[in-house]
Amino acid sequence: MRECLEKLRQKMKERGIDVYVVPTSDFHESEYVGAHFACRKYITGFTGSAGTAVVTMTDAGLWTDGRYFVQASKQLKDSGVTLMKMGVEGVPTVLEYIGQAIPEGGKLGFDGRVINELLGEEMEAVISGKHGTVMYGEDLVGMIWEDRPPLSRKPVWILDEKYSGKSAREKIGELRQAMKKAGANVHVLTALDDIVWLLNIRGNDVPCNPVVLSYLAVTEDQVLFFVQEEALDDEVKAYLNDLDVTVQPYDSIYEYVKTLRDQAVMVEKGRVNYALCHNLDSSCRLINRMNPTALAKAVKNETEMENIRRAHIKDGVAVTKYICWLKKNIGKIPMDEMSVADKLEEFRKEQEGYLEPSFDTISAYGPNAAMCHYSATEESKAVLEPRGLYLIDSGGQYYEGTTDITRTIALGELTAEEKEHFTLTVMSMLRLGNVKFLHGCRGLNLDYVAREVFWQRGLNFDHGTGHGVGFLLNVHERPNGIRWKVVPEREDSGVLEEGMLTSDEPGIYIEGSHGVRTENLILCRKAEKTEYGQFMRFEFVTFVPIDLDAIDKSVMRQEDVDLLNAYHKEVYEKIAPHLTEEEAAWLKEYTRAI
Repeated sequence: MRECLEKLRQKMKERGIDVYVVPTSDFHESEYVGAHFACRKYITGFTGSAGTAVVTMTDAGLWTDGRYFVQASKQLKDSGVTLMKMGVEGVPTVLEYIGQAIPEGGKLGFDGRVINELLGEEMEAVISGKHGTVMYGEDLVGMIWEDRPPLSRKPVWILDEKYSGKSAREKIGELRQAMKKAGANVHVLTALDDIVWLLNIRGNDVPCNPVVLSYLAVTEDQVLFFVQEEALDDEVKAYLNDLDVTVQPYDSIYEYVKTLRDQAVMVEKGRVNYALCHNLDSSCRLINRMNPTALAKAVKNETEMENIRRAHIKDGVAVTKYICWLKKNIGKIPMDEMSVADKLEEFRKEQEGYLEPSFDTISAYGPNAAMCHYSATEESKAVLEPRGLYLIDSGGQYYEGTTDITRTIALGELTAEEKEHFTLTVMSMLRLGNVKFLHGCRGLNLDYVAREVFWQRGLNFDHGTGHGVGFLLNVHERPNGIRWKVVPEREDSGVLEEGMLTSDEPGIYIEGSHGVRTENLILCRKAEKTEYGQFMRFEFVTFVPIDLDAIDKSVMRQEDVDLLNAYHKEVYEKIAPHLTEEEAAWLKEYTRAI
């Protein structure tokens, strides 16, 4: 790492750059990135999924959040990179540090393709007080990374309309109407999930996210698709041609935007990269707003909703079989956090239409489950024993949709506290799923329904209660979400509309002891309309049993017992027909009324 840093500093010195920023990002502001974009990992040695490196001629820092403090401390040892613990008192933010580190008249450098326009403008503002300038045209880490993996160019495939429920031609027409309403002549899209949703295509260029590395420019009479042509076969080329979509080389988007003159260009500054915006001619007017595709794809149509239900039956069968296997074999065969996660993947692969995981599985036993974003490794994996609680948070990508489910399972004897915490979490999840509310509500209005059972006891969980979920797309999708705090950068406080798919995942985490999380996905639906307005409700689409061995009924109100019994009745009715006779008999007992 020290050698890498010195090579980077040499490149900085040659260009007169005083401070260089290396984020965790690709050219598209993706949440997860492919191996080609792991520049921050290369330069620091830190392998976590979130973090920003800032390098000066004398120092280097790595900013990451509390999920990764322990991991980063180990990985940064003797690297020459200092861990900067985000949110900890006395630790400056990245922007504050840049403001302090940049000298008078200094130069701030970064690859403008991996910094979004909004962040770039904030950096400009920070260094303006010292009359600093920005250099964004070169990827200095790429220059020193000799064995850098190539850009992914996995095959693109067409998502049949029997899954999407709407043609790409219709979607493009609706987007043009939204552009017209906004007064835009050109719309430049860089968010990969927005692009593939609009064109009804999918790929595999980002792990667990079936997207395609690409850009898109839409005008009143053109759709330009900037993509690596090697990823397109003849069928896909013909499909795109039939849509009147013109294929262009992936990197030529930067030359294209230079040709625009006197245009009203709609972009989303938080999603479009700095380099693209700064290649636009000064005669163009920027219209900054959320991509219209973001809301359109979040509101699933009737076909998508029906497919989502089918996907969750398949996933429910796989996870139910897994729990049955786990409960029957714990203590009889060797098990660790990684081997049992692999076993769940085996059950999913048995389901028709299964493609891949929708995110890296969180498989956590005992104290490890108290770290809500724990990731087991060969070094850290715990051996499962017939006692205590085991948590597994996982999901799948199916042709019919994306799943995300968490279950916490009693492997044997539990303490009274473990049972209480498990029961509170189940009560919280079921209460939120059963709520009714007026249209216009956001997740911010509903979060208390889930947290009330914890807050009444002086407890809390330090993460959102729910996030939006895509349709055979990203497992985290805006603009819907459920949380009690406004977190602007999360972009998940939108009005809840019919067709939005959201997670319902409360939990409780006791450091050094145990962690509990129970997660179902809920589909927003219309309820009755009265003189007071349109009422809304949620529909559970996840059907997997909840471990009655961990329930303390004395903690529950009668309405909580009724909700659990009703949910279990539905689980048995939907899942049992797809199980073996032995598994169905187990499920009948496992979902018995209490």
